[in-house]
Amino acid sequence: MQASYPPQPPPKSSSVPLWLIIGGVVLLVLVAIVGVLAVLGVYGTRKYIANAKTAEARNTLGLIGRSAVTAYEDEGATPDDAKMVHRLCPSASAPVPASKAMVSGKKYQSSPAEWTADAGKNAGFSCLKFDMNMPQYFQYEYEATATSFVARAHGDLNGNGIYSTFELRGQVVGDKLVVAPSIVEIDPEE
Repeated sequence: MQASYPPQPPPKSSSVPLWLIIGGVVLLVLVAIVGVLAVLGVYGTRKYIANAKTAEARNTLGLIGRSAVTAYEDEGATPDDAKMVHRLCPSASAPVPASKAMVSGKKYQSSPAEWTADAGKNAGFSCLKFDMNMPQYFQYEYEATATSFVARAHGDLNGNGIYSTFELRGQVVGDKLVVAPSIVEIDPEE
């Protein structure tokens, strides 16, 4: 006699349920989207920080330009002069700080003596009555002739040895000192 066995259900397939496949694909897509957003966020933040740092150069050059106009209007004027004789402040003997390397990838804290180095000659930043007491990312220089001036800011925000330059020019036209309406920027995010 033969033994009878109850009927066996068909073997289960080893396939993965459809809801698990869909869930995995959705999860992968979400991870990819979050990754892209993270990359864009890092890029945007770096750009924002660099722009905030370069604002120092733009604002400072604007102040130097206004100081040059004020000094030009005041220089050579005495109360008994029948005719005012204007002159630009002579060039600064040295930039502040003295070397660009001092602002390469870091801030520099200048001393009051650096800004008043030309006080005895009534020249440079002392003549402009300009100084900075906050740490700075840029080196500043001021050069002048009898009829024009150039103020520059040099910086290396990321410390890679490539410097950015911001430049503001002024020119005597007639009896007025006219400052350029815009600042020339070369590699501003370096």
